Amino acid sequence: MTDKIAIIGFGNIAKAIITPLLDKNLIQPENVYCVVKSEKSLENIKKNYKHKINVYESGSKDSKIIWDCQVKLLSVKPQHFKDIIETDNVKIKDNLLVSILAGVSLNKLAQKFPKHTCVRVVTNIPITVGKGLTGISWGEKITKDQKQVTKKLFENSSKVYEFTEDYLDIFLALTSSAPAIIALIIEALSDGGLSGGLPKKMSEELVMEMIIGTISLIKENKLTTSELKNLVTSPGGTTISALRVLEKKSIRSALIESIVAASNRSKEFG
Repeated sequence: MTDKIAIIGFGNIAKAIITPLLDKNLIQPENVYCVVKSEKSLENIKKNYKHKINVYESGSKDSKIIWDCQVKLLSVKPQHFKDIIETDNVKIKDNLLVSILAGVSLNKLAQKFPKHTCVRVVTNIPITVGKGLTGISWGEKITKDQKQVTKKLFENSSKVYEFTEDYLDIFLALTSSAPAIIALIIEALSDGGLSGGLPKKMSEELVMEMIIGTISLIKENKLTTSELKNLVTSPGGTTISALRVLEKKSIRSALIESIVAASNRSKEFG
């Protein structure tokens, strides 16, 4: 897919992106050049990462080799964005920089890396188990080959969607922030089971299996969410009693507003 790739920052998300490519021999370990912030991270990767990639501590003389790679994956924490400096001796043509930094706009990327064509990507934590959702927004002057390379970076660990940049904030809210909301819902429902006498661990397992089964039912039978709700709600029954409580507590509005708040916060970073 590409001869060499530089990884600037090598946290869990970056590992989830690169590891499947290495596992499938789509790129060779000797062609991966990784820069990390601390000596501790460097030693940890050298000792524990299953592929023998090239890894350097940021600021070291050897770390400058990353700028000789045509493709760069920028995956540092947003607060470290200011510390990444494009070198003056970037000579390769068609340099591509793919950023997965939350809230950092294409405009900021283009200003920071003028010798690169920049791509902004939003992905989510399920990518670490190969179930990610990835949204891509293309920078100016992107080529067909660069689009193909970018997609291949993510296709092995997530479903890929292409958006104009103005959709990325709401995409982030729904896919990157919402897993925490789902975890909160699982926790709350399992506490409901706990209050009814079930052991906490069993209650949590039941909730998660119920959610997986419900999603499978909706998808396999091509049901709408309203159809599923009507399927299990009988007149005067237990389900409508539960739904009445949720409506009284404005759970629907609270969930909507939580996504809007996450999206607005992402816009503030941009």
